[in-house]
Amino acid sequence: MRNLLCLLSIIITTTVYSQEPGNVISEYGKTFHVPSPDFKTDTTSVFKVVFDVNRSFDPSKPNNLMETAARFLNMHEKEGVDPENMKLALVIHGKAVQDVLKDKFYDKKFSEVKENPNLPLIDALAKNGVEIILCGQSAAHYEVTPEKVHDQVKFALSAMTALVQLQNNDYQLIKF
Repeated sequence: MRNLLCLLSIIITTTVYSQEPGNVISEYGKTFHVPSPDFKTDTTSVFKVVFDVNRSFDPSKPNNLMETAARFLNMHEKEGVDPENMKLALVIHGKAVQDVLKDKFYDKKFSEVKENPNLPLIDALAKNGVEIILCGQSAAHYEVTPEKVHDQVKFALSAMTALVQLQNNDYQLIKF
């Protein structure tokens, strides 16, 4: 009986505290439900957010920092924010440059991975209006040309330029 209670407790805890897919981008950006938060979300606001993406992680999985944009869209839509009121941009630089490469160029960098796992995420983000901006300085440093990157990626003079201009246009910076 005790074992059954432990098992039931684990199942309930896992179910209650598991991440749920979102309504905006269901394949990425799972979120936890937060019942009755004390700090209320202003669902009437326009959220203008720029994510600073400068690191890369496991080459066989989507970049966590890029996926944060999907999580932002999903959790705020669930809370009642109209997706039309969310203006998001990713500014990609540093080692994260490799995460926007087309498959044939990603495969050359990571021979153990045949397909870039970030490309479907980039497709989903772009489909939902997220701007994907690549630092031209980092791209040049890593010998990444426009022909080598996903079609939705826009080149900027630099990450610094893009970050400053977006913040001058009232985008709020999120950096992890």
